[in-house]
Amino acid sequence: MAVKVISPGLSTTVQDLGRHGYYHLGIPMGGGMDMFALRCANLLVGNDEGAAALEAVYMGPELEFTSDGYIAVTGADMPFRIDGEFQESWVCCAVRAGQRLSFDYLKSGARAYIAVSGGIDVPVVLGSRSTYALGRMGGFEGRALMEDDVIPVLSGNGKSVKAGRNLPPGYRREQPATTELRVISGMYMHRITDESRTNFFSDVWKVSTEADRIGYRFMGGEKFSFLERKQPFGAGSDPSNIVDSCYPYGSIQIPGGAEPIILHRDAVSGGGFAVIGTVISADMDLIGQLQPNMESRFVEVSMEQALAAREDRQQLLDRARQHLS
Repeated sequence: MAVKVISPGLSTTVQDLGRHGYYHLGIPMGGGMDMFALRCANLLVGNDEGAAALEAVYMGPELEFTSDGYIAVTGADMPFRIDGEFQESWVCCAVRAGQRLSFDYLKSGARAYIAVSGGIDVPVVLGSRSTYALGRMGGFEGRALMEDDVIPVLSGNGKSVKAGRNLPPGYRREQPATTELRVISGMYMHRITDESRTNFFSDVWKVSTEADRIGYRFMGGEKFSFLERKQPFGAGSDPSNIVDSCYPYGSIQIPGGAEPIILHRDAVSGGGFAVIGTVISADMDLIGQLQPNMESRFVEVSMEQALAAREDRQQLLDRARQHLS
């Protein structure tokens, strides 16, 4: 089976669970921005959770299938049709050779995941099929899809698949109007004043238009103030500069003290900006579904609370697996 791209949408890339073990070399983990949605899309069509699927941002592609199979669309609420007939998301849908998948306007969320039975068949690069566009690595020729691309698909893996199997709302995570992002304070939180720390956690922030796979910038809160210091040797002159250090996944920078930036799946692994905190792993999927101008708040939590949230997230995934088994 193969999938022909009639129209690529705004930005559609091949993503899986990412490439791990190369971050120290400057190669980010990549993978789906909303891992839960990607995993569930694969489960719905009988794939392994880590199979490669398509991640569509803000606007979906139009695709034509060359043979019979199954698809599932999860993640953002982006209504879609097969040959002009509306279909339900979070449901396994049968497709026949020659049929076309198309999308209407986005209603909520930011990223939809399109899984095809068998999984997208592009070369494995450093253990992953994920697209790292900044490095021209992985995915389909290291880039977002384009018109007339023909995407190969692996044959089904033999698991029983039935059209209509679905994952009801109770097995998913809803996106609230104002998203709370839980944060563990970082090693450079001491660089800002107590007032700035209070404002950071009490202000309502909005996602700026600078929001992509590399990072999300937030605006609308009070500007940060820094404590006086003697400029360290090797650090930049801006108060937010430090001697180069590693950046954890989900780290929060404040270049110039103006607006926080959360580093996401395709971010660099180090640099010279102070990290004042890190968004906990359980909440990183939420960021991937934020649109520009959506409101968010940062909530400080302990390591124990972060681990408990990770366990809750795992239990939600386990429930989805059991429901679809």
